[in-house]
Amino acid sequence: MNYDVIFLGSGPGGYVAAIRAAQLGLKTAIVERESLGGICLNWGCIPAKALMKSAEVFEYLMHAQNYGAKVSGVEADFEAIIKRSRGVADKMSKGVQFLMKKNKIDVIKGVGRLNASKALEVTDADGKTTTYQSKNIVLATGARSRELPSLPIDGKKIIGYREAMVLPEQPKSIIIVGSGAIGVEFAYFFNSIGTKVTIVEYLPRIVPVEDEDISKELEKSFKKKGIEVLTGTSVESADISGNGVKAMIKKADGSGDQVLEADILLSAVGIVANIENIGLEALGIKTEKGKILVNSYYETNVSGIYAIGDAVPGPALAHVAMKEAVICSEVIAYKAGKFDRQPNPLDYGNIPSCTYCSPEIASAGMTEKQAKEAGYEIKVGKFPFSASGKASAAGATDGFIKVIFDNQYGEWLGTHMIGYNVTELIAQTTTARKLETTYHEQLDTIFPHPTMSEAVKDAIEAALGEAIHL
Repeated sequence: MNYDVIFLGSGPGGYVAAIRAAQLGLKTAIVERESLGGICLNWGCIPAKALMKSAEVFEYLMHAQNYGAKVSGVEADFEAIIKRSRGVADKMSKGVQFLMKKNKIDVIKGVGRLNASKALEVTDADGKTTTYQSKNIVLATGARSRELPSLPIDGKKIIGYREAMVLPEQPKSIIIVGSGAIGVEFAYFFNSIGTKVTIVEYLPRIVPVEDEDISKELEKSFKKKGIEVLTGTSVESADISGNGVKAMIKKADGSGDQVLEADILLSAVGIVANIENIGLEALGIKTEKGKILVNSYYETNVSGIYAIGDAVPGPALAHVAMKEAVICSEVIAYKAGKFDRQPNPLDYGNIPSCTYCSPEIASAGMTEKQAKEAGYEIKVGKFPFSASGKASAAGATDGFIKVIFDNQYGEWLGTHMIGYNVTELIAQTTTARKLETTYHEQLDTIFPHPTMSEAVKDAIEAALGEAIHL
């Protein structure tokens, strides 16, 4: 069977790329070994956000008196929370199935592997292998939980994010190793519904890729919620022989070893790209540090073989994979004479990052430290939500918006937000930076009042020493 392009993997990269390719008139197929939508839709972004929403609703009910409502007898129905999350994921996966049919994309179920003839061999559930020919093949194989040698995942007492999504019962206590997006989101979720949570982070601060001020604010907020936060700490070993988990931890400052006990330990120490056993060696496709090397249009060193998403260097984010997907398919169509222009490469310096704990975190561009290290003379402004009328009315005064501008030309270098619903605000920064907007143009823009978004304007005013509401 011959195709113009076949996609291996149907996550945010694969399914978006397949749809765009089909829209451009390419005969398209997609190979998936599990569920359409990949990890993000079935086991990551989407069901995790459903869990976060349940936690938020539960928190509202627990603090209803703050809003003038009397509510009694509130308790978390863990089974129902998990069921709702799985229902949201299943609905979205069915949506991807519909989109495949709508765009006349052939869905091939099975495990795919490249062969030396630049074809794709797909083995189905019955063990039958079929070879598919294609002018182009795009590897969109995603990633999985990284395992530490000291914390081998057994799926019961030491778990990864997939197992955390479908626990049969709510743990009374949990140790979360790693404080990136996955770690802090689950920390918020479990803490909100009454589980005792301890975060263990090897680096000196939580959410270590964020601006330092964000890390400090989240740690303060988490501690106020009762979450124990141990930074500069490593887990040396874990004993699962008893009823729960005993984790031996070591402090970087040499203050001595300690044993933490909990029902379950969640390993959230990052991800590993799924590039093994997909036939890269058969074609001599180059890799480095566990990622497939590609050019700015996602073609590997082997002509006609492309890779996108978590399988290639760059931020392992769904929206990055989606944009890479569109660019990749448009390049393939352009080369085939079915698209009238070559797309622009992706600007990796203007990628929004969002974390959906509470308070939420959103950022784009340089941190203050990065801007200084790059040699910029900067203006920094910060506006706390405690001074925001909308935040006060909403009962969501934790956090702030921080903006960083180049002093010489007014270039918007970065924005860092922590607070209620800030993941919905960060697109303003990426749009403005794409348009090379200065702080003067932002201040000439009317922001609606009262909104959380006007805190961006207030932060810019603070950067210029013109703050009205501070």
